[in-house]
Amino acid sequence: MNTPENLKYTKEHEWIRVEGNTAYVGITDFAQGELGELVYVEVETVGETVEQDEVFGTVEAVKTTSDLFMPVSGKIVAFNPALDENEGDNPGLINEDPYGEGWVIQIEMTDSSQLESLLDAAAYQELIA
Repeated sequence: MNTPENLKYTKEHEWIRVEGNTAYVGITDFAQGELGELVYVEVETVGETVEQDEVFGTVEAVKTTSDLFMPVSGKIVAFNPALDENEGDNPGLINEDPYGEGWVIQIEMTDSSQLESLLDAAAYQELIA
């Protein structure tokens, strides 16, 4: 199972990669594997500030739909255009490259101290073991 050391993780299987005051958020390799082939990603919260642990969108697989939870509070500044049905319409990117091209949203963090409450790679590995 791929669990990059440079990311932080939630117990709900989201990851966050911090770049300055902005960050990219997606779902983990474990989560995409459990969900199976993703067919749709919905994020209607672009431009909104969403608090830590609140739902910011959903991913839909062939047999189930799953909520996406914010790892830290922040303003959602972008939804990955490659996933958006109105642009790239390729939700399968999450299955193919969950930590790279398959990112879901970009955010401006409002409280970076919340990163301390997230799991590091080793703790996330224990969670999914």
